Amino acid sequence: MNSEPAQQRLQRENLQFAGSGGVSQGNADRGFRPAFRDSETRRIYPSCFADGRAAPFHLVDGLPAEAVEARDPRGRVTRIKATVVSGFIRDGRFYTRDEARRAVETLH
Repeated sequence: MNSEPAQQRLQRENLQFAGSGGVSQGNADRGFRPAFRDSETRRIYPSCFADGRAAPFHLVDGLPAEAVEARDPRGRVTRIKATVVSGFIRDGRFYTRDEARRAVETLH
């Protein structure tokens, strides 16, 4: 089990890929949409607000129960499965953050 809280994990990843195609701001204009993939089940989850609307950045509150390990008393996601990774969807394909970063570099 990944003990890192979901928000902290996303913030760390955003810092790691800041200024590159590995974050939404660096790839949205190239057709990438934030998403998550469970490496265990291979299911892909587009990033959504809790009400199901598409989110323009990585947001865990719209993840389904099978991808979530813990929620706070208000129902907000506090921990996601360790097998769930953030990335992006483009043209029906899932890209990890690093794959998206490299793809954006080659699209320039």
